[in-house]
Amino acid sequence: MLPLIVRPALMELGGFAPQTEGFIKWVSLLFWVPAMCGGIFGLLGGYLTDRFGRRRVLTGSILLYAFSAFAAGYSTSLPMLLFFRTTTFIGVCVEFVAAVAWLSELFDDPKQREKVLGYTQAFSSLGGLLVAVVNAILIDWSKTPDFLPAIAIPDFLNFFGGEIKDAHAAWRYTLMSGLIPAIPLIVIRPFLPESPKWAAKKAAGTLQRPSIAELFAPKLRRTTLVTTAMFACSYGVAFGAIQQLPQIIPGVDAVQQEIAARTEGKPKPDAMRIKGQTEQAKAAEYTKSQEVGGLAGRFMLAALVTVIVSRQALLRVFLVPGLILMPLIFLGFARGTETTFFTMDISWIPGFHDLSVSLLGIAIFAAGFFTVAQFSFWGNYLPRVYPLHLRGTGESFAANIGGRMIGTSFAAVTQIGSGLAILDTILPKGSSSAQKVAYVAAAVATLLYLVNLILSYFLPEPEAETSEE
Repeated sequence: MLPLIVRPALMELGGFAPQTEGFIKWVSLLFWVPAMCGGIFGLLGGYLTDRFGRRRVLTGSILLYAFSAFAAGYSTSLPMLLFFRTTTFIGVCVEFVAAVAWLSELFDDPKQREKVLGYTQAFSSLGGLLVAVVNAILIDWSKTPDFLPAIAIPDFLNFFGGEIKDAHAAWRYTLMSGLIPAIPLIVIRPFLPESPKWAAKKAAGTLQRPSIAELFAPKLRRTTLVTTAMFACSYGVAFGAIQQLPQIIPGVDAVQQEIAARTEGKPKPDAMRIKGQTEQAKAAEYTKSQEVGGLAGRFMLAALVTVIVSRQALLRVFLVPGLILMPLIFLGFARGTETTFFTMDISWIPGFHDLSVSLLGIAIFAAGFFTVAQFSFWGNYLPRVYPLHLRGTGESFAANIGGRMIGTSFAAVTQIGSGLAILDTILPKGSSSAQKVAYVAAAVATLLYLVNLILSYFLPEPEAETSEE
C-alpha cells in the first residue's frame, strides 16, 4: 500500500511538494522506521513461533496488521501515520515467518509441500494486485465530491490529537481496506490446525528451545549469513527501485500529456487536484502491471520448484535475466518516453480504464516477474535448511534482519541519492526529480542483482529429501 499512498498522504498531512527536503525525509522515514521495528519485532515473533506454536502467532500477527492498516486511515498527522505503519509492518513481518513455518509442517510429502509453499505465496502478489485495483477504484470515486462518506474520529478515540483535513481522500480508504483480511480469519480461526509436527514434539517434551546463537553455530553459520545477505538484496531491489515507481511515473511523457490535456483552462486549485489524481491513477496502473508480473513470477517459481533440483540453479533462472534487464528498465523510465502498442476500453470493469500494452508497462511487468519471484524462493528454501525447533527463528532472522531491516533501507538510499546535488553534474542537464529517482533506482537495482548473483554461488544446497509416501 505504501508506494501508492505515500505521495498524497505527505502532501495532505505535511503540506510537502514532491521531492522537497521534507518530502524526501518523510518518505525515507515511512519506509525505514517501520522496517527497522518490523525486523526487530519480527525476529522476536520468529522466536515466539518456535516457542509457543505456529497457529497462535499467525493469527495474532494478521489481526495486528489488519487493524493497524485500518487505523492508519484515520491519521491526523505524520507521526500518527508513522506509528500505525510501523505496527502494520510488525504484523506483516511476523505473519510471513509463522505462515511459512506452519505450511511447511502440514505436508509430509516433499513435492506436495514445495508446491503448497510456492502457490500459496503467489497469492501475496494477487493481494498486491487487488490493492492497486482498489486504489484505482477509490481514486475514481474521489473525483465525485462527497461520493465517499466522510472519515471522522470520535473525540474520545482521538488520542493523537489534530483533525482530518481531507475526510474523503482515496489514500485513507486504501489504507482502511487492509482490515478486509481479518474478516475471513476471524471466521476460520477455530478450524485452523496447529502444526502437527511441532505439536507432537511439544507434547512429547522433546521440543528444544530456540536460540539465536544457534543460528551461528558452525553447522548453520554459512546458511544464516548468506541467506540474510541475499534476502537483503532481494528486498533492496523491491524497495530501492520497484516501489519507487509512484515517484518516477510523473516523469513519463504520456502522463504529462494527459495532465496537460485535463488541466487546460482550469483554475490553479482545480488543476493541482487533477494533476495529483492523474499521477496517482497512472501510478496505480503501472503498479498493476508490476503486480501481475510478480504474480506470474511467483507462479513460474512454484511450477519450477519441483523440476529444478538445485536451489542455486533455480534462483539463477531469475537472477541472470534480472541483472540484464533491470538497468535497462529503469533507464527507460528515466528517459520517460512511453510507446503504446495497443489500447482497449475496459472502463466497465471496476478499477480499470483502458487495457493497454505499452513499452514501459511491459518493462515494469518484467521487473516484477524476476524480482518478486525471489521472495517465494526464500519461502520454499528456508524451511528446508533449519531444524523444526529453530525454523521460525532462522526464517525470521533472514527475512527480518536481512530483508526487512537491511533490504528496505534501500528505499532511503534511493530517495536520499536522488536528492544529492552531485547528480546534477552527472545526469543530463534539466533532469527532473522523477528522472533522478529513476537513475538512482537503476543503479541500486543493478548493484544488488549483481551482488545477489555472486552470493548465489555460496548458497548451501539443502539436504536431499525423498517422499515418505
